[in-house]
Amino acid sequence: MKQIVILGSTGSIGTNTLDIIAQFPDQFRVVGLTAGTKDEVLEAQLRRFKPAAVALADENAAARLQSRCRDTAVRICSGVEGLAQVAQWPEADLVISAIVGGAGLVPTLAAIRAGKQVALANKEPMVMAGQLMQEEARKHGVKIFPVDSEHSAIFQSMEGHRREDIRRLILTASGGPLWNLSREQMQHVKPEQALRHPNWKMGAKITIDSATLMNKGLEVVEARWLFDVPASQIEVLVHRESIVHSLVEYRDGSVIAQLGTPDMRTPISYAMQYPERLPLDQPPLDLARIGTLTFQEPDHERFPCLGLGYEALRIGGTMPATLNAANEVAVAAYLQEGIGFLEIAEVIEGTMAAHKPRSIATLDDALEADRWAREKADSLVHARAR
Repeated sequence: MKQIVILGSTGSIGTNTLDIIAQFPDQFRVVGLTAGTKDEVLEAQLRRFKPAAVALADENAAARLQSRCRDTAVRICSGVEGLAQVAQWPEADLVISAIVGGAGLVPTLAAIRAGKQVALANKEPMVMAGQLMQEEARKHGVKIFPVDSEHSAIFQSMEGHRREDIRRLILTASGGPLWNLSREQMQHVKPEQALRHPNWKMGAKITIDSATLMNKGLEVVEARWLFDVPASQIEVLVHRESIVHSLVEYRDGSVIAQLGTPDMRTPISYAMQYPERLPLDQPPLDLARIGTLTFQEPDHERFPCLGLGYEALRIGGTMPATLNAANEVAVAAYLQEGIGFLEIAEVIEGTMAAHKPRSIATLDDALEADRWAREKADSLVHARAR
């Protein structure tokens, strides 16, 4: 039986992972769960799945949970240190890293340094410090399994093939809920409209990232480090149906793709039980009913965030961490209606323009860039709000 820790168990990836564990109780056991602030949801999860330890990033939320769970034997930790403690839990065989945003970097790196196999669902740690994470993974004999649907598709399409034969990685993008709008129309888009993704059920932050195409910008950076492929060999195509999750082209002209209905349980379960596949209760893919699969080039003028991702990767060093932090600040401000939709990219671009990149040799280098970028982006947000 595989012992599982879930970092970010109250989010969409976390709850889908728990659904899989509940469906296959003879194959998986939960030994650790973490969350940010949702102590009531985490309490329900710990009472059902009975992990050895849980953690909440918010110390007040952890205190509330502690007072309500005195009747359990669960160890309750708090803060960043608590998240790292659970990530390194001795009995854990696999850590599912699903904390939204840069907050996932410290516990994910802690899991790697403890020699835990990692299923990576949150792209931000690899964006912030991809080279460092891969160096640590090699040092500690850790395999990082991608959970993001696009990177899982690339991973599956590379299985059994030589890396040196790869010509291109092609990441697909749904285009999000605003693909058919002009820039003028986007000026007036409210969060509730941007959150109506046509194909995927995801959290608020990643849904806005999909609407701006920043999710693809971040995924390009992540793919570079996950698969050791330069940016010049990573391309993006808009595929509105979200059936072809990504493709790999080889130097003989062959293209291998992974297809499936848009359900995150597929890539999650593959990472959990690799190289085996679990018999999930999903309807079969009906290509005859779908009829047509379409592909388009991304529109960089209407969606500049994708280009910012490529630019951050080209510059390297601390610039991708800066990109990520500025995006998190800008998206949070947009969701609170503090800035407009088009201003998300403007805040990110302004933050990047002010940043003086340097190399990342340690975790502190990435965290300092993240801290600086959040402060700078926040100042740009407040300047626009006045």
